[in-house]
Order: sequence, then structure tokens, then C-alpha cells
Amino acid sequence: MTQEIKPIDTVQATLTLPGSKSYTHRALVAASLAVGESLLHNALDAEDTRLTAQALAQLGAKIDWRQDGVRVQGAGGRWQPVAGPIYLGNSGTSMRFLTALAALGEGEYRLTGSPRLCERPLGELLEALAQLGVKAYSTRGDGCPPVIVQGGLKGGQANLSGAISSQYLSALLFISPLSPEGGKIEITGDLVSKPYVDLTLEVLGDFGISYFRQGYRSFHLPGGQCYLPQDYAIEADASSASYFWAAAALTQGRVTITNLTPDSIQGDVGFIKVLERLGCRISTGEEGLTIVGGPLQGVEVDMAAMPDLVPTLGVLAAFAQGETVITNVAHLRHKESDRLAAVATELQKMGISARETSDGLIITGGQPRGAVIDTYQDHRIAMSFAVAGLRAPGTVIKDPDCVAKSFPEFWDFFARLKTGN
Repeated sequence: MTQEIKPIDTVQATLTLPGSKSYTHRALVAASLAVGESLLHNALDAEDTRLTAQALAQLGAKIDWRQDGVRVQGAGGRWQPVAGPIYLGNSGTSMRFLTALAALGEGEYRLTGSPRLCERPLGELLEALAQLGVKAYSTRGDGCPPVIVQGGLKGGQANLSGAISSQYLSALLFISPLSPEGGKIEITGDLVSKPYVDLTLEVLGDFGISYFRQGYRSFHLPGGQCYLPQDYAIEADASSASYFWAAAALTQGRVTITNLTPDSIQGDVGFIKVLERLGCRISTGEEGLTIVGGPLQGVEVDMAAMPDLVPTLGVLAAFAQGETVITNVAHLRHKESDRLAAVATELQKMGISARETSDGLIITGGQPRGAVIDTYQDHRIAMSFAVAGLRAPGTVIKDPDCVAKSFPEFWDFFARLKTGN
């Protein structure tokens, strides 16, 4: 199956987007750990968040997706035994969070996923869980799923380098308050994707958890706490918004997202500053957050805080004048695809000079031509290169349904760029 992208002269659109994937994962976890019923408004209904919800339901939470939101009856952090495997598809977030969450149960839990997920590293999280008194190991001995976790979290101190994924830290932050001894987590290296940790801590606080931190180096969570049920609203997904802002940038058009502000704690909102450097204008008001495109100029930018948007920036760089240098994202090689290789390869198909470096990409802008884009079963490759098709006639996206991982309605919203609403 393929999706051909039809060029658009100038995009003019106002959109209200589905909820944040990052917030939805975290709110589902916190609500499932609470005692009592929570209602999550504007939760993202996508492949990844459904996988998290299904796993939490296997453990004993009651989760009901309704028109008014997701109703979650929490299990109070006391999981029931699970006879078969907990299957987590290709969702790295689900695997990392659930591996740690399983430590709150009794007995043995087996977690597995798709072939690609079973290539993604988990060893550092398993080592940290061992430091907290949990027996958790990779069944193949390679630090990757499938994993076995035996419940019995005690707490204590754990060390993480922070260099591969901030989700290891987030996973430990969720479980530490429910441990008898609490948890102290020390980061020994340079933590990647820091805004996602801020987001986790915000959700913890919103659900009644106390914590102490020293920047991004040390986190202390007293034990014996309880998650409190909440009526919780989830804002638009900033990662999803990026594709529509990029469409405005590329066509020198205008796109407004109604349910997102520059004050959002989502790290990917910072992409509006990158767009500004590229040559766009930003405005905010009662209508929402608006990007107005202009002639694009290459930039040099550290994308460590918003790595998921490197494919989006890569596509814009292909149409910008001059060279764009993207740095500090070596960990993108461990995502749903090797995103550095994927972006470089597909841009080269479009006639653009793009090469990998040790920690990023160097792209020289030009006049991309249409091409058949391989998506590597990676939703972000599909969505970002769809934007390229707005200016490069003949662009065809293979396996367009892979967007279901994070944004099942993407193609419907993308079609609205032609109608404006």
C-alpha cells in the first residue's frame, strides 16, 4: 500500500489535534497506579497507547475507552499475576515503562514485542532495577527484550548513565514512590531528552506524588506514597503538531494549532524556535499557536531535547538554502528505525546531499525531486516525508498505515491542509 502526496501551493489551516502521546502514556500509568477512578480527557487513542493500556489491564487496572475520555480504575500499585506474555508491539515507551512497573507485582512477568522492539536496548534499565532489589533479565542475555521481571521491589539507590534513553529514568520515577524504601536515582552521564523527564515529574506531581531533585543529576522519591486519582486533561501532541507547522514553513503558508501553547512542558514545542531560526514567524493568541512560513535558511542545531523531530527538520533542511547541521542525536539509531540512516537515505533518493555524522546529520539544501519513500515501519519517517511531498511532485509514501503507532488520523488531518480546517 502506498500514499501519493499531492503538492499544495500555500497551506492555510487551523487544526485541533489529538492528545499528546507522551502525556497519554504517563497518565495511563499514573491512573493505573492510583486507588480509585481517573478520567483522562483527550487521551491519544493510537497503537502505542493502546499497547500500554492493554498491558496495564493485564496487570489488573480496569481501562475503558469512552467518548468522554478514558476511565481508569487503578489497582493501587498491586498487580495481579499474568499467566502469558505481556506483548508490547513496537512501542519502546511501553516496554521500558512496563518492565519497571512489573517490579511492583508478585511472581514472574514476561514482556516481549515485535522483532524490531526486541533489538532495542534495555540493559541499563535492567541493571538499575537490580540495584533496587529486582530480579530482571534479558532472556537472550543481550540486554534486549524479551525480558523476565520478578516482582519484589525494595527500593534504594540506582545509577543510570542517561545516555541512551530518558525513559529508563522515567520508568524508575514511576515505581520508586511505591517501594518500601523509596528510591534515589543518580545520573552519571549526560541525560538525553531531558524535557520528557520534566513531563514525567509533572504527571507524578499531578497525581499526588512528592519528589526532590537536583537538576538532572539526582532524584529522590520517598517510599510508601500513593497515587491519587484525577480528572485529567491532555493537551495536543507537540510532535504531531510539528508536521503541520513544517507544512506552513515549506509552503510559506500559515498553520494554527488551537490546543497548544508555547508554555507547554512538552520538549517538542521548542521546535517553534528552530522554525523561527529557519525563517518562519511565530504568533500566539486566543486562536492558538501559529507558524507563518518564509524562505528557509539552513541552521546548525543541537536536537538532543527533541530528537523525534529530527526527521521533520531533515525534510525542511532539504528545501532550505545552505547547509543544516544537526547534532547530539546519536541515540536516534535505537528508535523504531535507525532514523539517522533512514533520513539520509531517503533524502538522497530525492537528490539531496545528506550524510550521517557520529551524532547527527549534515544536509545541503536544494530542489528535492519526488521519490518513492521507504518508511522502515517508522511513523515519524512517514509523516515527515509526507510534508516533503507538498513541494516535491511525485512523492509516494510506502506503508502509510505505520502512522497508526502515534497518530492514526494523520492522513485525515493532512488532507485538511487543502481545505483549511
